[in-house]
Amino acid sequence: MRILLVEDDEGLGTAVRDQIVADRHLADWVRDLADARACTETTDYDLILLDLMLPDGRGLDFLRDLRRRGAATPVIVLTAMDRISDRIEGLNAGADDYLVKPFDLWELSARIGAVARRYIGNPNPVIHLGPFRVDLAMRRITGPDGPVDLSRHEWIVFETLMRNADRLVSRPEIENRIYSFDEGVESNTVEVYVSRLRRKLGRDRIQNQRGLGYRILK
Repeated sequence: MRILLVEDDEGLGTAVRDQIVADRHLADWVRDLADARACTETTDYDLILLDLMLPDGRGLDFLRDLRRRGAATPVIVLTAMDRISDRIEGLNAGADDYLVKPFDLWELSARIGAVARRYIGNPNPVIHLGPFRVDLAMRRITGPDGPVDLSRHEWIVFETLMRNADRLVSRPEIENRIYSFDEGVESNTVEVYVSRLRRKLGRDRIQNQRGLGYRILK
């Protein structure tokens, strides 16, 4: 998943970003609402992690504006505001979950996974892809010969295809999930990762329609 982290605290932001990356997601980290708005206007995110008290305004105003514009991107609020009334206000503004600081990073990982599964319409963390057992929560694939080891970027490509298993996914759409703003795009990256996935999952598992995109076959 490509995740937008909106957090102005350097220490917490670094820890959360590193956890996101360790979980094999892509992270764009901004420190204020102006940059958050710019990001959401140019990039499609799978999830937003949103602090409520930021240097240039309230996170809830940003969230309400997102929902007014019709954006359905899931949002998890990360905040020190722990009153019941604060939580109710956040959820009523359109948040999908509300996590009070300080929080455990592994709990954050679990909540990210739970929200993501709800949005793809499959709350079950374990699904099957032909002979492969895919644990979305643990980001683990097991085949007839045992575990299938995927690199972080291989997993991102695999997950992108799985989340869109009913349609072709274009190369630019996959590229948008592979690279954060501080990474350069290489021209043949998608082909390289798809080739590696085919070697590990079977050549016929991923279908390519030249000029249109890729589709994973269940």
